[in-house]
Amino acid sequence: MYELSVSRLIDAAPGKVWQVLTEQTNAWWCPKPWRAEVNWGSRTAGGKTHTTMFGPNGEKNEHPGFILAWEEGRRIAVTDAIEGDLQPSGPFMLGIWEIAAEEINGKGGTRYTGRARHWTPESMAHHKEMGFDEGWGIMADQFKALCEAG
Repeated sequence: MYELSVSRLIDAAPGKVWQVLTEQTNAWWCPKPWRAEVNWGSRTAGGKTHTTMFGPNGEKNEHPGFILAWEEGRRIAVTDAIEGDLQPSGPFMLGIWEIAAEEINGKGGTRYTGRARHWTPESMAHHKEMGFDEGWGIMADQFKALCEAG
């Protein structure tokens, strides 16, 4: 498997973490100064999703996708390998965002893991060279901060 991943232990209950993951996505999805507009669509496996990323210099990147899994309170998986009405697309990755209850200092917390799975070692290496570790790391830190805020 050709996978890159980030993980954070979050000092917040899984319900709150899931709410931030699915309802406040635009606030953490891109490393600032970039911003994103994420539309999760129907929030069911087989549904369409669409993300638009906006850069500080007017850049605009469109990312249509297909929801492979939507397991409420646990996991979301999407791919860019399918678009529209089940049309194949040039795949880049399969993205998976998972949460699981995990104890922190004797109280409830949550483990967040973001995964990017690739079809080939070359596409994984390309994603790493594009700055996966830094970019997804910043996103995970932004996500953690939102989850742990008041």
